[in-house]
Amino acid sequence: MEEIRDFFECDSCSNREFKRVYTFSLRFHRVNFSDDLIYDKIIEELYECCKCHKKFTLDQIEEGLDKIKKMRKGDQ
Repeated sequence: MEEIRDFFECDSCSNREFKRVYTFSLRFHRVNFSDDLIYDKIIEELYECCKCHKKFTLDQIEEGLDKIKKMRKGDQ
């Protein structure tokens, strides 16, 4: 059986290599029963194209891989 291998590619430059990039932040807000600020720690995980530095979320990459699967299933 023949093997076909397709890659997710950057939609700007067609590069296939990405690196994981994290951002860390705190979101402060008040709640109605207290005047004190409370906070949430937010960690965002993005994937950056190694060539053009465009960033993608994991959801965007999964969506791109789903498109490849649908395209290949249609080829049968």
